[in-house]
Amino acid sequence: MLRARLDTQAANEAIKSGALPKMMGALTERLQPEAAYFGPADGGRCCTFVFDLKDPSELPSITEPLFGEVGAEIEICPVMNADDLNKGLAALGR
Repeated sequence: MLRARLDTQAANEAIKSGALPKMMGALTERLQPEAAYFGPADGGRCCTFVFDLKDPSELPSITEPLFGEVGAEIEICPVMNADDLNKGLAALGR
């Protein structure tokens, strides 16, 4: 799961220039998320994507646009869906 808090001033400029919708659209297309949420959090604009990270080497190409274009603070957190959890719990019994 990726959560990004966008810098307010940088996001304001990206909205005015039309860059923010394009950037979010490109990120959504790239990640093909199970879910994507956009809204306020921690006093600013945030986006949250639940997606399958197949290889950690993908992180720079995912995060750099957020850092560079909207000065985002980014948190990446591994999460599981119900199938993953059941698989993991079953492995405990082995």
